[in-house]
Amino acid sequence: MDISKLLTDDAILAEIGKRIARYRLDHQMTQADMAEQAGVSKRTVERIEAGASAQFSTIIRILRVLDLLQDLDHLIPEPGPRPMDLLKQKGKVRQRASSSRLPGRADKKWSWDDGS
Repeated sequence: MDISKLLTDDAILAEIGKRIARYRLDHQMTQADMAEQAGVSKRTVERIEAGASAQFSTIIRILRVLDLLQDLDHLIPEPGPRPMDLLKQKGKVRQRASSSRLPGRADKKWSWDDGS
């Protein structure tokens, strides 16, 4: 099954759990072996493989044991600068996001006398 935005969170967790179980079995590991190497409880491994949610740090530990940590780089790729942004920012790196503009508020000028 492909993971897509059309799936529910529970369906995605179930698919991730199945994949982790498959990789664990391919590595000839028991749940207890993986839990020991990852520094988590066997029950945690069971829950993850069953599709329960888990802390991201626990997933990282399990991916490390399964030698899949390098694939985590594809989860959130390093953002590259867009060409138009480079021109606008003249090489500077953006530090914060701008707030969204509310319609009708841009025309109104603020002054100290507005509140009285």
